Amino acid sequence: MVEKRILELRKILNEHAHDYYVLDNPKISDYDYDLLYNELLDLEKAHPEFFDKNSITQKVGGTILSNFTKVRHEHEMYSLSNAFDFGQLEAFDQRVRQEIKDPEYFVEYKIDGLAISIKYVDGHFTQAITRGDGIIGEDVTHNIKTIKSLPLTIPEKAPLEIRGEVIIDKSDFMKINEKREVEHLELFANARNAAAGTVRQLDSNVARERSLNAFLFQVVDAAQYGLNTQAEALDFLKTQGFRTEAHAKTFTDIKDVYAYILSLEDKIESLNYDIDGIVIKVNDLSGQAELGFTSKFPKWAIAYKFAPTEVESVIEDIFVTIGRTGKATPSARLRPVLIDGSTVSFAQLHNEDIIRQKDIRIGDTVIVRKAGEIIPEVVRVNFNERTNQEVYNFPEVCPVCASKLVRDPSEAHHYCLNNACPARLTESLAHFASRGAMNIVGLGEATIAQFVEAKLLNNIEDIYLLEAKKAIILELEGFQMKAVENLIQAINASKENSLEQLIIGLGIRHIGNKAAKSLSQHFDTIESLMDASFEELILINDIGSISAQAVVDYFTNEDNKQLILNLKDLGLTMQSAVNEVLDDHLFSNKTVVITGSFESYSRKDLTVQLEAWGAKVSSSVSKNTDLLIYGEKAGSKLTKAQDLNILSWDETQFIEELKAYEENH
Repeated sequence: MVEKRILELRKILNEHAHDYYVLDNPKISDYDYDLLYNELLDLEKAHPEFFDKNSITQKVGGTILSNFTKVRHEHEMYSLSNAFDFGQLEAFDQRVRQEIKDPEYFVEYKIDGLAISIKYVDGHFTQAITRGDGIIGEDVTHNIKTIKSLPLTIPEKAPLEIRGEVIIDKSDFMKINEKREVEHLELFANARNAAAGTVRQLDSNVARERSLNAFLFQVVDAAQYGLNTQAEALDFLKTQGFRTEAHAKTFTDIKDVYAYILSLEDKIESLNYDIDGIVIKVNDLSGQAELGFTSKFPKWAIAYKFAPTEVESVIEDIFVTIGRTGKATPSARLRPVLIDGSTVSFAQLHNEDIIRQKDIRIGDTVIVRKAGEIIPEVVRVNFNERTNQEVYNFPEVCPVCASKLVRDPSEAHHYCLNNACPARLTESLAHFASRGAMNIVGLGEATIAQFVEAKLLNNIEDIYLLEAKKAIILELEGFQMKAVENLIQAINASKENSLEQLIIGLGIRHIGNKAAKSLSQHFDTIESLMDASFEELILINDIGSISAQAVVDYFTNEDNKQLILNLKDLGLTMQSAVNEVLDDHLFSNKTVVITGSFESYSRKDLTVQLEAWGAKVSSSVSKNTDLLIYGEKAGSKLTKAQDLNILSWDETQFIEELKAYEENH
């Protein structure tokens, strides 16, 4: 009888919570809700044998962590490319129409929050992970669990991964800042910053008190739930009890999409949550699969960002910073101004030519905005306010080491060519240790700067000699034994990183993540890469003539060659694990294109597996394609492959060919 009542109360309270927090349509008073809640709370305390971690009473917080656990996403979380005018929207539409005939677009508000991935197993909430770098995020389950609009149990019993944005509603944000003002605490700049900071609190009581909320808008591998469109995916999320954005619409003409965007200008401020644009997606999920992804963005979606706010400020100073390649970047120190809820005190000036073109001078009154709503930039000078400001002359020497600054004839940038420049050293070490490269947790830019100043780090190799200098590190301000041990452990673990990560960490000019991946897949060892000629490099996918020459130039340098030898002696991995093990696989060194939807695989999982077998997975069919693997609703890529007489397998044949190969090997 008691168990039955507990289950009944949980069901009733979940329904009322959904009515109140998701539908904004409460069916009972707060008083009556509290009576039911307290009855359940008393029964659960009296009968711990019926404890359920997903009971609504478990949303109250109370969990305190010592740190956040890093988690690798099963499916990469991509960001969106941006459009700022109709021309860019039209270009997106044209790219889509090259692959998809008569596309339908699903258009929804772009919620300004913190991206999150949430998992359910057997209908129960199990884990929430931040986006991080898209590949590795942080486990913030204890905080996301406190969100009152998020159901802890859902009807769907199959494993489910969904994605959305964690926010704080405007009304709750105002209450938070009012409370902080009374307590003489620094106010949050905006609701997004408050939400992001709250999600990363170690104490879940803080998250509960700040009333986090969330909008969900994506079902990962939606086809396995019988969903065919983004619209159906959103309806599915609603049936599972999730809060979804209510203003979504569909269009077949990109001009109508733009007209809709323009009609929203006066409506945005009335919302109780922040949006910073509109997201346009190909509605058909098989069409999304057909279009695929670049290394950073889905090709089937784009975010239209609203015009940034422009404000006036005064340039108080212009200064130059030196990056890891020696590039000298000028920036302006501004009289602090408020832009879209955050204080802006600095702006990028890019290079000497930009300063001259805009005629920017110290003391000028200027118009400032956030480029892409992130990086502040000077748009123009208000010449009506100019008095006797002097023309700005770009410095002739490095502000850090006083070496002569040299302008690259092929670029608009100046460079410090002194390899021993402390600024270059700090930046290059920080890049090597960064999350996108060798991912040495605990070795951030501030720590590196401290180590450089203490003469503990003079080059990259010194990172792997820090263990012998533990006693010296412990004498530095802010370092305790546990932190130092964790740092040494992270440094030693990085020795096992992939060749791809090492190539990224070396910081070769013009070699980004995608090019590094192609190089690591093509060459067995770093030695093979070092010996590669320009002619060999130029034949590799994702490597153009500029990138190829940059690689040749890097490994022609004797200091760089010695660095590689030193790192090898220190125990770093210098070999591509994929090429080492899978040189003779069925798919080794084959260029493969995937199109359509599959029963046994998601396109992303199939791509990862093929790459692990040594294949180069391309997004387009050409005469260089070795194989096309196609599923249901295969479109123009299959037609093109057939026209070019390229070997093509459907899902059944692919599985049969793979099975036959594995039986014989």
